[in-house]
Amino acid sequence: MSPKLAGLAVGTLVVLIGGSALLVMNRDPTFDDCRTSVVAGGAGAIGGPFTLIDENNATVTEKQVITEPSLVYFGYTYCPDVCPIDAARNAEVTDLLAEQGISLTPVFISIDPARDTPEVMKQYTDYMHPKMLGLTGSDAQIAEVAKEFRVLYSKNGEGEDYLMSHTTLSYLVLPRHGFVEFYRSGEPAKAIADSVACYVAHAK
Repeated sequence: MSPKLAGLAVGTLVVLIGGSALLVMNRDPTFDDCRTSVVAGGAGAIGGPFTLIDENNATVTEKQVITEPSLVYFGYTYCPDVCPIDAARNAEVTDLLAEQGISLTPVFISIDPARDTPEVMKQYTDYMHPKMLGLTGSDAQIAEVAKEFRVLYSKNGEGEDYLMSHTTLSYLVLPRHGFVEFYRSGEPAKAIADSVACYVAHAK
């Protein structure tokens, strides 16, 4: 074991996401029956307070956004490939859970605020799903919330048609519990819906 990792408290996990080491402290056993990834919810691990602008041009905080189980995704509306696929998949998860009587909010946070105005976000998310909430903000606000969720992103190219590289994880966040699980691009909607249902059941 690396000397830097020696002496960590029992219950601490060391996790690698995007090449970055995360310390997830004091693993909560509440959701052990549901957990499929190596990242567990923990104090200050992933997620946290944020202030953003919603698709209706209103300033909102995490307390106003995370009012029920939420699947949080970071992307951008000009994305030509993975973002629309992931957003559509998360919309399908929302419908699958609704069939089980579970209400989920799919949240789409832009990492391209220069182009993703509230109006653009609203048009995009309304097309994807009536419940999907689009969030944007200033460069500083987006940088802060991305940091909270350990999301990496960067601009590629110049001009109007530039692309953005970014982390493509969907984060399950529960009221009172915060972040509890993540799902990768390519994971099927049914598997994610089953996982979310497990977390919701154990959170009660």
